[in-house]
Amino acid sequence: MKLTVAIVGRPNVGKSTLFNRLVGKRLALVDDTPGVTRDRREGEGRIGELTFRLVDTAGYEDVTDDSLEARMRQQTVAAIEEADVIFFMIDARSGVTPLDQTFGSLLRKSNREIHLVANKAEGRASEAGIMDAYSLGLGEPIALSAEHGTGVGDLYNILYDANEKIAELETEDDKQFQPEINVDVEPDAEIVPRWDPNRYLNVAIVGRPNAGKSTLINRLVGEERVLTGPEAGITRDSIMVPWEYEGRTINLVDTAGIRKRARVQKKLEKLAVADALRSIQYAEVVVLILDATQPFEKQDLHLADLVEREGRALVIALNKWDLIKDKNETLKKLREACERLLPQLRGVPLITLSGLKGKNIPNLMKAIFEIEKNWNIRLPTSKVNQFLNAMVQAHTPPAVSGRRLKLRYMTQVKSRPPTFILFCSRPDALPTAYTRYLTNGMREHFNMVGTPIRLWIRAGDNPYHEKNKRKLG
Repeated sequence: MKLTVAIVGRPNVGKSTLFNRLVGKRLALVDDTPGVTRDRREGEGRIGELTFRLVDTAGYEDVTDDSLEARMRQQTVAAIEEADVIFFMIDARSGVTPLDQTFGSLLRKSNREIHLVANKAEGRASEAGIMDAYSLGLGEPIALSAEHGTGVGDLYNILYDANEKIAELETEDDKQFQPEINVDVEPDAEIVPRWDPNRYLNVAIVGRPNAGKSTLINRLVGEERVLTGPEAGITRDSIMVPWEYEGRTINLVDTAGIRKRARVQKKLEKLAVADALRSIQYAEVVVLILDATQPFEKQDLHLADLVEREGRALVIALNKWDLIKDKNETLKKLREACERLLPQLRGVPLITLSGLKGKNIPNLMKAIFEIEKNWNIRLPTSKVNQFLNAMVQAHTPPAVSGRRLKLRYMTQVKSRPPTFILFCSRPDALPTAYTRYLTNGMREHFNMVGTPIRLWIRAGDNPYHEKNKRKLG
């Protein structure tokens, strides 16, 4: 069992900065604005040879109503309940505030191993705040600078001891376990697991603000893992949520709502949108959530086109389908609109669902697995060239400047997405319309619907070229 460490504290004390330093990546958004982090973010922390599960939390607010701040507090409380070790962070320059005292009282009742961390401890301006930290009654504070990395060695000593305690408890549990019968396994018997836990699938959930992305993820994992609410733009960080479905690990990535570029003015929203776009690049399958009551707006089309240009497999989910009255007629119109507005993704899966009520989730997962299979497809060269010959016979390439183009050979060079090379006599003269004719034909013939297809045009060797004449001798 891996040690779980939670970083908690009031807003703007440097929790996300420490999180990024310990995981070794800029995963969490960092800004001077208080309250940047809203959801729990998890990552693998590392100090020296020690590895542990690290949880970044939202800034603690002493609110218990139905507001966004109260829901953020619930996420922090959930992280405290799951943690083995808690780093309670304060700002050494500001000293102990009334909110720090309130949070400290709550932590003392949590029955967890708590360590007080005084961040921003570089320079003499922090000395008074470090001494003031003793008033919280949580022992000696650890002077730390998350930005510069000083004091991390003290964290290592704490986590090393905590890790040893967990190892001792696991050893005692193993000693107490006595099997009722002895099971003999033949030396040459092969033990095959039910599934490969390392074969995970990265699925990014993207869309406009308030389309229902976070609500869908909570419904999939069966808990309030990420913040939801009527307010638009709640999600800021791209939060990865591991989830097991039918024996397979799926990394669901909740992203910030992406508005039109002209409307994104504030620095914090720009950071959140950049984080969401980066999640598309690292995903294998992207689920584009559309509001079924306002589908296929210009921004939706821009996002679908972005996913295609990034070469990711795409599934379009029409959320809030429970609000649609004439479902059959509406679905027919939306399918026609999808084919017309997204010709580059002809046949892309279009799934209707309700994230709030959990309707049609199995169909969504079926579409995700099918599109992933198409995205990973590998075709034999013989079949690819049989297809090419059939397409050329059905519709020959046009003559350019009175000379007929010759398509010589075609082969697949990679998958994820499927990528092909076509060798022809004059690649620069091959019209884009004919290239589109071939890619659409491949999509239909090999059932690669909804998958980006890359077709590179290359010139074949000319045996009458001077250098080739010398080779022929």
